[in-house]
Amino acid sequence: MTILPLPAAAPPAFDVAIVGAGPAGAACALALRGSGLRVALLDKARFPRDKVCGDAVPGAALTALARLDPAYRAALGALRPQSPARHSRLVAPSGRSLWLHWKNPSFSSPRLAFDNALLALVRQHTDTEIWEEAAPQALGGQPGAWQLATTLGPLRARLLVGCDGAQSWMRRQLLPAPARPHAGVAVRAYFEHVAGCQEDTTEFFFSRDYLAGYFWLFPVGAGRYNVGLGMLSELVSRHHLDLKKLLHEWVTAHPTLGPRFAQARQLGPTRGFGLPLGGAPGPAAPISGAGFLLCGDAAALIDPLQGHGIDTAVRSGILAAQQVRQACAMGEFGAAALAGYDRAVRQQLGPQLAHSHRLLRLLGTRPWLVNAGVRLAQLPGMRGLVQRLVG
Repeated sequence: MTILPLPAAAPPAFDVAIVGAGPAGAACALALRGSGLRVALLDKARFPRDKVCGDAVPGAALTALARLDPAYRAALGALRPQSPARHSRLVAPSGRSLWLHWKNPSFSSPRLAFDNALLALVRQHTDTEIWEEAAPQALGGQPGAWQLATTLGPLRARLLVGCDGAQSWMRRQLLPAPARPHAGVAVRAYFEHVAGCQEDTTEFFFSRDYLAGYFWLFPVGAGRYNVGLGMLSELVSRHHLDLKKLLHEWVTAHPTLGPRFAQARQLGPTRGFGLPLGGAPGPAAPISGAGFLLCGDAAALIDPLQGHGIDTAVRSGILAAQQVRQACAMGEFGAAALAGYDRAVRQQLGPQLAHSHRLLRLLGTRPWLVNAGVRLAQLPGMRGLVQRLVG
């Protein structure tokens, strides 16, 4: 690690610098409230800023935040459309539908609004020093005495928490590149005037040709919809697929969706994004090391079956905060002292991610099995079983 030259006036010093102010970073800062630690939260953007995403906010994310303070859930609940997403419609390749009903409702909110609201909670409830437009540029020093150069200026920190997304700069600096990351890729666009939608229902459509992924239609309020298509990266590469072109075909030529989009209007461009997926079998890649922890997308914690990651980002950020508190209290910042974070993530998030990965591999090459599952769910007493299976 290169030692960065310090300016004549020593840069500000913190116990922990959290890089990335999305859901993982904001949750980490909120979970450090009252710790007495000096916390810096950095982001390369100025908020509010957009984040390309499916915009689904699972109920588990709000539940985790509510455990920190019920006021957090209440504040974020104001972002909900008129009706939270209490139902989901899954359309099998056969065209048959399965309706699922959720006890812990989620909702969909553009990340422009959701992430800004989370950061507002950090401002309101904590003493965190927030650095916007502070992209990391160089890292030096050592665990317990990091030196981080940013576009807003240098800082020093005893610990680093990387929450900077799928293309994590922090991960590239601190860990070797994975041999072949397990990943998905997706595109999304916003539409209005889509026919046949219910504000309390998210919709998922599965293709007979490209099953390891799905088309989605999520209401985000004010008559707008997040519309997207996601698949495994290996499938996209193998078949040389153009997801933007495929999305256009879905909304114009699909026998069910085409008529519903006949009068729809697209708002802005179609944009793509990567999905670092969790749950792959084999030895788990490390998400911590000497002097650092990784959370959310930077730690590859997206659910491989459903494609959501806000809940795992929030939960991993909270787990990272618990490890930060312990490390700072003991004054120990080596890899062994922080390895408890990896164990906590594996224990609390790992089983569901692994289950989703197995289901994806099982269903992703067997459209007949998806059709059979939807038919099975129509039988008396079987829908609950299928719903528990898909999570």
